Amino acid sequence: MASSGGNTPSSGGSNLREETNQRKIKRMLSNRESARRSRLRKQKHLNDLTTQLSQLRNENDRVMYCINMITQHYMSLEAENLVLGAQVTELGHRLRSLNEIITCLEQPIDDGSWFPGEQYSGLGGGNDSVSHLYVCQPIRASIDMIM
Repeated sequence: MASSGGNTPSSGGSNLREETNQRKIKRMLSNRESARRSRLRKQKHLNDLTTQLSQLRNENDRVMYCINMITQHYMSLEAENLVLGAQVTELGHRLRSLNEIITCLEQPIDDGSWFPGEQYSGLGGGNDSVSHLYVCQPIRASIDMIM
């Protein structure tokens, strides 16, 4: 029994080492699995970021294209606006000139002159003057005058 008693304590120490080794192996395997899951999560996150980057680049390209188109359209409208503004100014000058002509022609002529300050040369009488015909005639503008 002494030998069996001697074997018991040594087999108990062996079991303890074996359990300790098994726990180490189990912990090591658990750590490996945890590291593998962590790498998979990181890889999935990287793939997701790469996909998102691609989508954002596509959207950015589309937005830049829209901005360029809108800028070109704006510049075209700006140029057209300048042309129209110049036309408005020119037409305003023409209208003032025509109104001045009308005002001049509508003035009563008592002294027989055709225009203010000009003496009548003796062709006909005061009311029968040729200038009276011009007063009665409407001024007609054609599209060529506007352009």
